[in-house]
Amino acid sequence: MADGPSATRSDDADSDAADGSAPVERDGDERVPFDAEVDDPDRQTDEDLSLDELRAQVEEKYDFENFGPRDMARMSAEEWDAVFDPDSWITGTELLDRLEADLKQRVLDRDVFARVERFENPDRLVAYDEEGYAMVYGDGTVEGTGRVLRDVEPSVALASMEEYDVPELPEGEVLPRPHDVPDGGGDLGHQVLQVVAGVQLLMAVGLVGWGLFAAVTATATGQFGNPNAPILAIAAGLGFLVIGVFLFTLVANARLSDRFRSEEYRDRLRAVGLDSDERPAFLDDLESDGRLAGGEDDSSEDPA
Repeated sequence: MADGPSATRSDDADSDAADGSAPVERDGDERVPFDAEVDDPDRQTDEDLSLDELRAQVEEKYDFENFGPRDMARMSAEEWDAVFDPDSWITGTELLDRLEADLKQRVLDRDVFARVERFENPDRLVAYDEEGYAMVYGDGTVEGTGRVLRDVEPSVALASMEEYDVPELPEGEVLPRPHDVPDGGGDLGHQVLQVVAGVQLLMAVGLVGWGLFAAVTATATGQFGNPNAPILAIAAGLGFLVIGVFLFTLVANARLSDRFRSEEYRDRLRAVGLDSDERPAFLDDLESDGRLAGGEDDSSEDPA
């Protein structure tokens, strides 16, 4: 048994000599030939993509003719660097003008809830809601907190690209006044459901009434043509009754939900200073720090 280990090492040495590779000693008695494949963290694998390959992959993945903030949020830093040239980014007043137009259009489309205002000295754009804000400077620097910051950052990146077509700047306040918000939408859909529910109830009344009349008549005359017909008519009528009541309940619940959402939206509008003396507390903090000096507050404008 004592000759076992030495014999094994001798066999390994003979094998190394036979295939022409010298052994390399690692930890303990482990030996590997020089020409064996060794993991190299710096060695490029087949999975690594060149810049051109990554650019082609990104161009195939995204539709840049309809590129928007949602696509921008999905892109990784590597994809961004592959397809966009940082030397061609737009900055300064032009960036803020483009960003203002893009953000106001998104607010108008109800994609973002924010009040957008322009401030001077230095030139900057501020978008805020009842919980947070985003302040953008001419060099593209963004600071802020809350959900509105996450909504604004993709628009800043898009507005800085010449390839991105910015919509026309909407005129006036893009958020509605609280008293202009309707109690609910979908009136046409609600009316259609009410008509359908009414038809179901009429059919229920007709079938149940006919079933009862047929049953009473058959009992009085003693002539039972089809004794199951009245029972089937009454059962079908009760089924239509259940459907009609369910649809009316559905419409009533939808109307209540619409009113609740409308009132909640009015409260959010008042919280950002529309037709109200309320304003988010963080705006006072920003003003006390001097970061909102020179702003043009249009909250005192006459209602549109």
